[in-house]
Amino acid sequence: MTPADLSRTVLHAVRRAVDEDALHAPVPARVRVERTRPGGSGDYACAVALQLAGPAALPALEVARILRERVAAEPGVGRVEITGPGFLSFTLDAPAESDRAVLAAVREQGLAYGHGDALRDEIHQFHHAREVRAAVTAQAVFRLLVAQGARGRTTCDQAPDPDWVRLGVTVNAYGTPPTPLTEIRPVPAGATAGELLERLGPDAARWGLLRAAGHDRAALGPELLVQGEANPLFRVRYAHARARALTRGAAALGFTAEAAPYGASPAGPAAHGASPAANAAPAPYDRAARPLLDLIADHPGVLLAGARHRAPDRVARQLEAVAHAFFDFHDSCPPLPAGDEKPSAAHRARLAIAEAAGTVLAGGLSLLGIRAPEHL
Repeated sequence: MTPADLSRTVLHAVRRAVDEDALHAPVPARVRVERTRPGGSGDYACAVALQLAGPAALPALEVARILRERVAAEPGVGRVEITGPGFLSFTLDAPAESDRAVLAAVREQGLAYGHGDALRDEIHQFHHAREVRAAVTAQAVFRLLVAQGARGRTTCDQAPDPDWVRLGVTVNAYGTPPTPLTEIRPVPAGATAGELLERLGPDAARWGLLRAAGHDRAALGPELLVQGEANPLFRVRYAHARARALTRGAAALGFTAEAAPYGASPAGPAAHGASPAANAAPAPYDRAARPLLDLIADHPGVLLAGARHRAPDRVARQLEAVAHAFFDFHDSCPPLPAGDEKPSAAHRARLAIAEAAGTVLAGGLSLLGIRAPEHL
C-alpha cells in the first residue's frame, strides 16, 4: 500500500462512517497522511479525527475510534492505533508488498509518477515581476500545480525578457493583471537571465534559482558547474545517469529488473550460494534499501506539497535526498553481479529499486525544467 493508497483508504473510511450515520460531518475533499516522525508510532499518521471533531460535535478521540475500526479492516493495514489527542497511527501489513506496489507504480507511470488530480478543482494565476528568479519560480510552481490537476496561467508586470525562453519560461500575458492572482516575488537573483545563461547555462541556472527557498538568496556561483559530489545538482544528475547505466549493464548480462522482495542480506542469498529454492522464498528487501524505498514512496507527497506551498525548493531537496540514498544503496547492495557471480533474484530486485530511483530523479528534474542526461 502506497501513501496515496492509504490516504484514499482513510477517506473511504470517513465516507463509510458518514453513510452509516456513525459520524455526522462533511466528508473532506482529501485526507493528508504523512510518515510518522522519529519517536512516533507506526509507519504513517493522520490528523483527520481532529479535523472532523468540531463539525461532528464529538471528541476527537471518539471520532478516531469510529474511523479506526473501519480502517483496520482494510487490506494492507496491519494495525491502527490512536495516539495523543486523536491522531491515527497506521502500521502497514507486509512491507514487501507495499514496496512492490510502489515500484510497480513507478514502472507503470514513468516520469508521471507522483502526478495526480488532488488539485483538479483549482484555477490559479501567478503574477511576477520582470525579474529572472521570479519568472523561473512562477513557471516551476505552475508546472507543479498542473501535475496535480490544477489549471492556470502566468502573467508579468512588463514585457518578458527574451532570454527567459532559453530558461523554459513562458508568460501568458503582461501588464496590469486581472484579479484574483497570486504574487510570486522571491528574493531577486541579482543578475539578468542573459548573465546567468552565459555563466552557468540553463540547467545550472534553473537549479540555482529554484534550490533555495523563496525567502533566501539563491546561490548562483561557479560551484553549480563543479563535476563532483560537492555539487548537489551534479550528484542528482549523476545518480540518474548511473541508474540508467545499470539498466544497460543488466541488459548486456542478460537480465532485467524484477520487483520481488529478495535479498535479506546485503550480499543477497544467491551471492552466498543459496539454492534456487531459497531464492524463491520472499524475504524483506536489503535493509540498506529502506531509506531509498521510503523516499521513492514519499515522492508523490513531496510533489503535492511543493504545489500547495508554491515551493519548488522542496522538490529539489527531495531529489538530493533520493540521490544520496541511491548511492548509499548502490554501494552497499550492488545491483549488478561482480566477477564470476551470476545474476540472481537479489540483483533483479535491486535493479528494480535503482531504476525506480532513476525515474523519480528524471521526473523531478523535468518538473523543475532541468534535463536529466543518460550519460555524464
